[in-house]
Amino acid sequence: MELEPSWEDHDCGYLSVSKEDHTSEPDVFGSLLELTPINDEEKDVICINSILPDDILERVFGHLPVSTIIKAGCVCKKWNDMLQSERFLQNLPSTSPQKPWYFMFTSDSDPQGHVYDPMLLKWYRFEIPYVEMPSWNLFSSSGLVCFMDNDSRRKLYVCNPVTRCCRKLAGPYGTELSDYCALAVSLDESSRKYTLAIVRSKQAPGEQADWGLSIDVYSSKNKLWSSLVEVNLQAWRSGADSVICGGILYFVVYLTRTLGFINSHYGVLAYDLASGSFDLDVVERVILAPCPVTCMRLMNIKEELVMVGGIEKQGRSGVIKGIGIWVLKGKAWEEVSRMPNKFFRGFGEFDDVFASSGFDNLIYIQGYGTPALLMFDMTTKEWRWSHKCPATKKFPLQLFSGICFEPRFDISP
Repeated sequence: MELEPSWEDHDCGYLSVSKEDHTSEPDVFGSLLELTPINDEEKDVICINSILPDDILERVFGHLPVSTIIKAGCVCKKWNDMLQSERFLQNLPSTSPQKPWYFMFTSDSDPQGHVYDPMLLKWYRFEIPYVEMPSWNLFSSSGLVCFMDNDSRRKLYVCNPVTRCCRKLAGPYGTELSDYCALAVSLDESSRKYTLAIVRSKQAPGEQADWGLSIDVYSSKNKLWSSLVEVNLQAWRSGADSVICGGILYFVVYLTRTLGFINSHYGVLAYDLASGSFDLDVVERVILAPCPVTCMRLMNIKEELVMVGGIEKQGRSGVIKGIGIWVLKGKAWEEVSRMPNKFFRGFGEFDDVFASSGFDNLIYIQGYGTPALLMFDMTTKEWRWSHKCPATKKFPLQLFSGICFEPRFDISP
C-alpha cells in the first residue's frame, strides 16, 4: 500500500531548501537524471543540466503540474533558482496547465487537512498558514485565499497557500461586531493587485425583521479601506457568502419576514463596485433563487456568476432532494445541471448542509458528514468522484468542509 504523500516532503520552504523525499512515491526525475550505457559494469551519470539549455528547461518546467514543479525545485540549487526567477514566474500562468485544487479539513481544532490535485489525482497533507481554527471564514480567488476569525472578526489575512506567503490586514475597525459576515476577493490579472470586500449584517435594535447592512472594500493598490455602504434593509439580511464577478459584488440575502408575493426566501443582491451606488428598494433588486433552495453558494466561473444550491423537497423546509447548478443570465437563473441520483445517493446520509466551491471550469461539492468529494466540469458537463481522501471520520459527529483555490506561484498578497 502506497504511503500517503506529504506536502511537507515537497514544500522545500517554497523551493528554497533542499529536502530528501521520504515518501514511497516513484522518483519522478530518476529516468531523466541517469543514463545507463550498454556496458553494465561502467555506469556514467550525466546531468541533464549539461544537455539542455536553460531556456528549454524552463519551457519543460512550465508545462508541469504545480506539485511536480515544487518537487523539481528540491532537486538542485540551479533548478531551485530557475523556478524562483522572475522570468519563469511571469511566463508560468500562460504555459502551466493547472486546475483548481481542493483543500479539505475537519471540524477539529487542528487546521491541518488534505489538498487534492485533480491533474495528478493525488491527495497531500496540507495546511494554510495562520488559520488557527477550521471554523474561520475562508474565501479564494485566482490563487489567493482570504480568511477571518469568527469570534472577534479582527484577524484578517490574505495568503497564497502554495508559496505560504501571507499578509495580515488591518481591518475596518470602525464597524461594530456583526451577526453575519461574508468575504470576497478579486484579482486584477494585469496589475496583480486585488480587491477584498467584507459584507456585514447586524440585526437592527428592536426590529427582528430589519437588518443593518455594511460593505467595506480594501484595495491592495492604495492599501486603503473604503466604507461604501451602510444602510438598513427591511425584510432581508445578508449571509455568509459573496463573490466578485465582472466588477460586481454579489452576496446572498435571506428573507426575514413573510412577503405574500415572494415565494423564495433566498436571493442575491448585486453591488457595482465601480459606481458605488446602492438602491434601497431591495425588493425590486433582489435576484430570487429559481426554486426553494438551501445552502446557496456563489462562484465566479470564468467571469460568470454561478450558484450551487440544495433543492428542497416541497413542503419540507431544510430537507433536500437534490443539488442543482445555475448560471445567471441577465436577471434570471439558467439551470446548468442537477446532480444525478447515483451521485447524490453516494454521499450516504446527506443532511441539508454541504460545502461547494469552484473556480475556472471545475466545481467541487462535499457533504459535511463525509470526506467524499464530487466534481462537476462546467465545460464537459460531467460529474465524477475524486480519488478517495485519506481523511477518515474519527467520531460520529465529526464534520468536514473545504475550499478550492488556484495553485499559483506568481501571485503575492
